[in-house]
Amino acid sequence: MPTLFWSGKLTFPMKLLIEANNIVSLITGSSRDVTGMKDRVKRGYEGEYTDHVHAYDEYGFHLQDRSARVQLEHLSFDNMNVLDVGCGTGAIGYVAIEQGAKSVVCGDISYLMLKMAKGNVSEVKLMNCQLDAEDLPFNDNSFDSVISGMTFGTLPDQELVVEEMIRVTKPGGLVCVGAHGPEHYWEAIDATLRCISKRYVLGYRFEWWPRNEAYIKRLLEDAKLQDVQSKRAIWRNKFGDGAAAYDFFASISSSWWYAKFPPEERQRDSNRTRDYFIRNNIDVVTDDIVIAYGYKATN
Repeated sequence: MPTLFWSGKLTFPMKLLIEANNIVSLITGSSRDVTGMKDRVKRGYEGEYTDHVHAYDEYGFHLQDRSARVQLEHLSFDNMNVLDVGCGTGAIGYVAIEQGAKSVVCGDISYLMLKMAKGNVSEVKLMNCQLDAEDLPFNDNSFDSVISGMTFGTLPDQELVVEEMIRVTKPGGLVCVGAHGPEHYWEAIDATLRCISKRYVLGYRFEWWPRNEAYIKRLLEDAKLQDVQSKRAIWRNKFGDGAAAYDFFASISSSWWYAKFPPEERQRDSNRTRDYFIRNNIDVVTDDIVIAYGYKATN
């Protein structure tokens, strides 16, 4: 089951607020509604709640590319068939191709993300597949390597996802995870929680589970991967102003929490939140990535 309490950084008042709300979500059953959680995230990245998501690459691809390159640094994919779980618009898959992969299957729950995936690679090498990370539609031992870049924070059952990644990896193959760290986007999340209309999200467990390095490394070790290595990277991204920071956050996050709002209230609340970013000069948004990888046992 998903973790109930908030695992990311927030200011003290917002931490108290979100934890109180999480307790209400336990009482109402929201915190156990895994199907609803995944559906809200999917619909968010289909562009149902904000038009910002259609500018995902415009605002954020360069930062996703940076994270992908750090995650796969010093790893070789020579002549490998690779699966990318939770690919977004394909940043980490493109890096795997650059580093020698024979083919990459880019899988995501959102058809819009798959449609937006593009790059200077041969279509023969890059294929798309709509999928659920917790129930991968592939046979055991199908891929030489399975990777996932910056999608773990949105996945309710992270242990099951790791099990599925390992299941479809060939013996001796590489499994590599890039997870959202505790400080990932914390400034933008904190600001959004301050000004969001609380009545619509009362008792709602937000779909966000960032993890620290020790947690992700232990997750892979407990799954019996061998030679597990881990590292963490943090960047403080400075934007031109609060408007630019908000536009980035809204496009990359897809604002899926607006699933709880009446359709006519979503844009109004988004505009109010954007104004808050501008007035309070919230122009720094942190990238915090936790990376861990290991190899599937051969026996």
